[in-house]
Amino acid sequence: MERFDAEEVRRRLRRAWSAATSGKWREDAPALGQCSVTALLLHDRYGAELLSTPTPWGPHFYNRLGGERLDFTAEQFAALGAAAPPAYRDRPAGREEAMADTTPARYAALLAAFDAARG
Repeated sequence: MERFDAEEVRRRLRRAWSAATSGKWREDAPALGQCSVTALLLHDRYGAELLSTPTPWGPHFYNRLGGERLDFTAEQFAALGAAAPPAYRDRPAGREEAMADTTPARYAALLAAFDAARG
């Protein structure tokens, strides 16, 4: 497993997100639609717990690692017209549930782009 550094992960994600990783991606809102693929990546690479919470737009996926909630895609809610992210319910989620919100191709694209964004 990779060593977790939140700022490095954030930087790499911002470089890795694209239309290939989410059908909702926009240049002005790169986190839009990236929650499930991002949460899966953190789960697989860093052992982060998968969590979800309901939103008016469907389930929102994020993580917990070392007791800390991690939501690298929270900024997407501003692009959806929300004043703030939803109230987090921290409901444990399974890998299959998160994968049902994306596609294997999008997940593979994020993994490849995240790896390419190293250094």
